[in-house]
Amino acid sequence: MRSTNYLFCFLEIFASEGGIQSYVKDILKAYVSITAETKEPQQAEVLLLRDSPDCNNPFESKNLKFYYLKTENRWFGRLKFAAILLTRLLEKRPQRVFCGHIKLAPLIKTLCQLLGIPYTILTYGKEVWEPLALKDRAVMRQADSIWTISRYTRDRTCKINNLNPEKFQIVPCVVDGNLFAIEPKPQHLLTKYNLSDAKILITVARLRSTDIYKGVDVTIQALPQIAKTFENVKYLVIGRGDDRSRLEKLAADLGVAERVIFAGFVPTENLAAHYQLADAYVMPSQEGFGIVYLEALACGIPVLAGDADGSADPLQDGKLGWRVPHRDSESVAVACIEMLKGEDRRCDRNWLREQTLAAFSFQSLCQSLVGLFRISRPD
Repeated sequence: MRSTNYLFCFLEIFASEGGIQSYVKDILKAYVSITAETKEPQQAEVLLLRDSPDCNNPFESKNLKFYYLKTENRWFGRLKFAAILLTRLLEKRPQRVFCGHIKLAPLIKTLCQLLGIPYTILTYGKEVWEPLALKDRAVMRQADSIWTISRYTRDRTCKINNLNPEKFQIVPCVVDGNLFAIEPKPQHLLTKYNLSDAKILITVARLRSTDIYKGVDVTIQALPQIAKTFENVKYLVIGRGDDRSRLEKLAADLGVAERVIFAGFVPTENLAAHYQLADAYVMPSQEGFGIVYLEALACGIPVLAGDADGSADPLQDGKLGWRVPHRDSESVAVACIEMLKGEDRRCDRNWLREQTLAAFSFQSLCQSLVGLFRISRPD
């Protein structure tokens, strides 16, 4: 009987925050949940290239063993990762290796094919949206299967890189309906951010200069037009990064600096309360999926997203929200005004939450993964 059924390999989970990290954590959480009462041992191992042992890891369990491989020297870290990977493959002979990023895939392909072990690649969005290098295309074609988070990422990846869509399995993001729920606006946060009596727009996103596609600048540009209808509109931006100074200058140049509040980083356990402040969630972006849309919808908040990305899945093709051209500030302004008026069914908070949890609950992820992991559970 094998003591290790699977080997997971990721760049990082705990060293930084983001949609990919949240998604991977949900998969690991689901693995722990569905293997807790299995008939046979289901111990898997997880290799983390950039995470260190002092990270806060709630997923350590009898069924998940972690290897933290961060080093000061980047090249030494890669060599260490390769050595540990080969050792685990030789000693444990896992049934399958799950490759958590295309950057790790060439190494995993080489070792797995040498040893006759199938591998699955996890894909998310932009890292596979453009033409891949020939070696990476070969890695994708020779994978036993490919997981991805949305129809858009599957379709765009296949079209641009001439891949077989039948090899893809969609494993969508999910939301914790217990954490993200409908509640009254928290008074202490209204006071903290000086938002009392305001119509509140919110975005939760990294503010990196490399992530301008998130559309925070576009929303700021839309504020003067929105303010013509809603004089008390304010925009709460949650996140941190090196692009904040540019965004602050943009708000000042447009005369809306007093309307834009930069809250900085907010830990996950406090995020729900911040969503609950909102009258509308706004992120005209280009996402592989967009976990933040699910979080807002589970809190009953109307949402705005881009119209040409993976957000089609959480917004259920526009059934649950507004989809607009992601760099069009005028379209953003028009949609925001409609959301703040609250006359559309897509502003029905209870309905938004109900529809979202029906499709994207943690329980639905567990049910999907039972089949994909081929795990036998008690009758």
